Amino acid sequence: MRVGSLVFEVECRDGEAILSTGGSRFVVDEHAASLGGRSMAIVDGHGFVGAAEAYRGSYYKLVPLPGGKPPTLEINGIHMHRVVDVDPWRDAASKSSLVVKRGFRVLDVCTGLGYTAVASLDRGASLVYTVEVDEVVLQLASINPWSYRLRDGRVRVVLGDAVETVSIFRDSVFDAIIHDPPRFSKSTSRLYTMDLYKEFHRVLRRGGRLFHYTGEPGRIRGLNLPGRVARLLREAGFEVLGFRRRALGLVAVKR
Repeated sequence: MRVGSLVFEVECRDGEAILSTGGSRFVVDEHAASLGGRSMAIVDGHGFVGAAEAYRGSYYKLVPLPGGKPPTLEINGIHMHRVVDVDPWRDAASKSSLVVKRGFRVLDVCTGLGYTAVASLDRGASLVYTVEVDEVVLQLASINPWSYRLRDGRVRVVLGDAVETVSIFRDSVFDAIIHDPPRFSKSTSRLYTMDLYKEFHRVLRRGGRLFHYTGEPGRIRGLNLPGRVARLLREAGFEVLGFRRRALGLVAVKR
């Protein structure tokens, strides 16, 4: 098979189309194919080395990072993970370490590629419910080698709106919550509301902890998103323990 100047060897194996050239394999499975003609995961013996792309109203892309690090997710040119001075994997481990302990039942809101859910498993979580509103994001996670542990039997992946999904859970069912929303904007503001924070407080057991990623958008201009979120969390009933700079987010506890 020839695409431009590239020549590929093609084979079908277990329902996957595998195109090979120059030592790399281009794998298109049923999930990737459903995203559209430009969807393709590029892997080799060391894992992900190229981009999987999709367009469905927005432009989605898995972006490889130097040194074989896990890829970040990019939507309309905006990184969904921290990539400056930290890679997505270490960042997820940092966030989960602030609230998750062995045996915990964890609610992970905004799955993305599933790195915080997997990090919670690494911390010994007994059960992780992870909630993602965007079907395309979950489909990209399904072809990302670093996301494969979302298939672990201790993980429940829920496709749905955060507020509506959390409202379904019974009171005090979780030991820890990780809330890792995209950066604050008009389109993501629903993930920074009192309605959601009250639901977090309701489903978290007494003594349980919440980590809420905020970043520091607009800090140079004097804006204070962490301060605003902290105020809302207090109004929702949490005790805010402070801003954790290494994870760029707030830790709060339900007393």
